[in-house]
Amino acid sequence: MNRYFTYRSKHDRVHFQIQQKSAWVISGLMLLTLVAGVVGIGLGDTMIHPLDVLRTILGSGSGKYDFIVHVLRLPRAMVALLVGAALGISGAILQGIIRNPLASPDIIGITGGASVAAVAFITYFGGQVSIKWLPAAAIIGAILVSLLIYLLAWKGGVTAIRLVLIGIGIAAAMNAATTLTLVMSSSFTAGKAYVWLTGSVYGASWQGVYTVLPAVVILIPLVWYFARSMNSQELGDDVAAGLGVPVQRHRFMLLVLSVVLAGFAVSVAGAIGFVGLIAPHIARKLVGRPFVSLMLVSALTGSLLVFTADLIARTAFYPHDVPAGIFTAGVGAPFFIYLLFKNRNQF
Repeated sequence: MNRYFTYRSKHDRVHFQIQQKSAWVISGLMLLTLVAGVVGIGLGDTMIHPLDVLRTILGSGSGKYDFIVHVLRLPRAMVALLVGAALGISGAILQGIIRNPLASPDIIGITGGASVAAVAFITYFGGQVSIKWLPAAAIIGAILVSLLIYLLAWKGGVTAIRLVLIGIGIAAAMNAATTLTLVMSSSFTAGKAYVWLTGSVYGASWQGVYTVLPAVVILIPLVWYFARSMNSQELGDDVAAGLGVPVQRHRFMLLVLSVVLAGFAVSVAGAIGFVGLIAPHIARKLVGRPFVSLMLVSALTGSLLVFTADLIARTAFYPHDVPAGIFTAGVGAPFFIYLLFKNRNQF
């Protein structure tokens, strides 16, 4: 029998219930993320003891490592963790509302739309408009492409497999559009855009942290609120509606939140692929199908995936800094092929 932790506020305005297993998994992953972050920041050409990392972050250090930690490594680590969390949640939402294990922001074209818009912004407006507007361009591109996919998949309704297949086609078209934009741009601009496209947090600064942190902090509680109906929706739309769930409204809001999270992540770190595909599957193995727990574990798993990929990229090939997206794709592409083979009878 499953045991639960239950919380109710004084006036019963806030209440939630979570399985004890899920609570322990979430706590363990949070601790692992914290430890990985501290240890990872200390690794590099200049090795720093974890205790010195903590002292430097807390402002009680000697000042010897202030530049390395506060300028070079801490913002990069935070961007990697936040981007991974955003992509993990985005993928969990898509797999939940589409009810398809192949769904993720990059597979169905959302990341591709954000990439086209971001590359076009860098190419044609980079010298005229502040780079601070890049996240807005990426989000607009993601939203427009999402609407296009939805409209093309509509045929008296939208089936999950049709949405995925059309999304894969749109993703290929977006990749072609991105390549065309790069070919037609100057070599200097193309170089800047190409570095962004490889999916890397190289050179991440506090500006990147300030860009994606508010999105994650604000949107996660909203996802939590609307995600509570996902367990009912998995029983079918009619059953969920009979239980009093506003199915279409919640589904639409979750889709919007997924697109916005993916857009913010892509605008900061580029097209880091397959995190939104892998993280929810790992989370499902750890905590099962309760969607609120699944969403939180997907966020933590995504954070660890991107952070680990970037740590390997930064340290294993020094002095070269390999894009983290290469490592996530190296794991994600075979995993996607495995999922295609496993679900081949559904096509």
